[in-house]
This record gives sequence, structure tokens and C-alpha cells, in this order.
Amino acid sequence: MPDAGYLTIGKVVKRLQQRYPDLSVSKVRYLEDEGLITPARTPGGYRLYSQHDVNRLETILRLQKTRFLPLQVIKEELEKGESAGMGYGTSSSLPASLQQSDDEETTNRLHPIDRMPELTGAPVSFVRQLAEVGVIPLKRSPHGRDLVDGHDLALVRVCHELSRFGIGPRNLRQYVTAANRESAMFEQALVIYARKGGGVEAELTDERRERFANACDQMLVLTNQVRDALIRRHIDTTYKEMGVREQPERLPKDQERTHRG
Repeated sequence: MPDAGYLTIGKVVKRLQQRYPDLSVSKVRYLEDEGLITPARTPGGYRLYSQHDVNRLETILRLQKTRFLPLQVIKEELEKGESAGMGYGTSSSLPASLQQSDDEETTNRLHPIDRMPELTGAPVSFVRQLAEVGVIPLKRSPHGRDLVDGHDLALVRVCHELSRFGIGPRNLRQYVTAANRESAMFEQALVIYARKGGGVEAELTDERRERFANACDQMLVLTNQVRDALIRRHIDTTYKEMGVREQPERLPKDQERTHRG
């Protein structure tokens, strides 16, 4: 029997599934494998989760869902909070606009584009530009009003924050193109994954759907890590080259004195 105040992995999943329907036992185990959570263990090897662990897990899921952060970034943010003595829900290094999260009712509704400044902080013209380049779709109401899906509100906030760095909607077109290519790659990979598990024509049970969802989550995490590593390496190389080029050539001390005259 679990110690008082501790939950088994099944009870943790059941507690959080109402807010995060895609959560599964295997996903929680995957987060543990990635070093984001470290539950206690019974002598028999069963995982036991304290309220502290549950709070941490919920923060990880919220950051994934509302801010599209890769696991490595989430792990770094949580470690920063721990070292500063802050709670797991704290993420002071992120802009205030990205710390906003939407409730279930807001997420599951369509919103008039005129409400975007209120809901996301982004001007209507900016949201229209995102739609023009394919970052988000706009839907039409029966009265001809442009509507934004509540699931896209977090993405609008992220894009608006990027514009502060000079990365505007037109720059994001390349990510739309890349996402379309990667989607095809993911679909092909999932077909191969399905064949290994019994064939693509097998009945799509709830268990199979869960396995596919978890496989997709893991591929997203891994491909994000590859992308981040490649971009960081390229930027680091550029900085080093800039440092070499911009650093003035030093003269020997005797020549330096002569030069100064």
C-alpha cells in the first residue's frame, strides 16, 4: 500500500486527465526517463508521487500545452526556479504575455478577431498577417466575421512576442513550410511504427491511439532537440567568427609604444 499522502502513477494520471486528456501512464514514465520528475519508489519498485511531484508534473504539462516549450527548456526553467527558491509554477524569465494560460472554455471556443488585442495582446492586423502566411487559420461566422480558434491563442502570443526581436509573420512562413514537410515525415514514421506493432490495418483501439500519441510526443521532443542543437551550434559558430573578426590586432609592446609616438 502507498504511504499516506502519496499517489500511485495510475491515480496521478486519473487526477490530471480532466485537464490534460492526452496524459497517460507511459507519458509520465517518459517524463521520468527524461529527468523531469523523480518519484519515490517502494521496495518493490512501484512509483510513489508526492503532492510536490504532482505539482511539478502539472507545471510541465501546462508549459507544454500553453507555451509550446520543448522539454529541455522546461527542465531548465524548473531548475532555475528551484535554485532561486521559487515554486514550480514560477517562470520569471518568460515574458508576462507568455505566462497567461487559457481556461478550457476559452480554448474550446471560436473568438472574433476583434477580441485578439484583449485575449492575446496582439493587434488585429498582426493576427491577420499570421493567417495570411498560414501560421493560423481563420474561420468565418454565418455573419461574415473572421474567427480565431481558441486553441491558437497561445500560438498567437508566442508569435507576437517573437516580433519584439524582429521576427515577424513573414519570417514565420518558413516554419509553416517546414511543419508541412515534417508532418509528412511523421506520418510515414508512424506508419512504420504501426507495422512493427501489428500492421496499419489493425483495429485502432484506445490503447493503439494512446501508443501513437505517445510516439508522436516523443518524436516532437526529439526533433525539437535536434533543431535547437543545430541552431545553437550555428549561432555559436557565428559569434566566434564575429569575435575573431572584430577583435583588434594587438601590436607587440615595443611597436605599440612606437605607434603611440
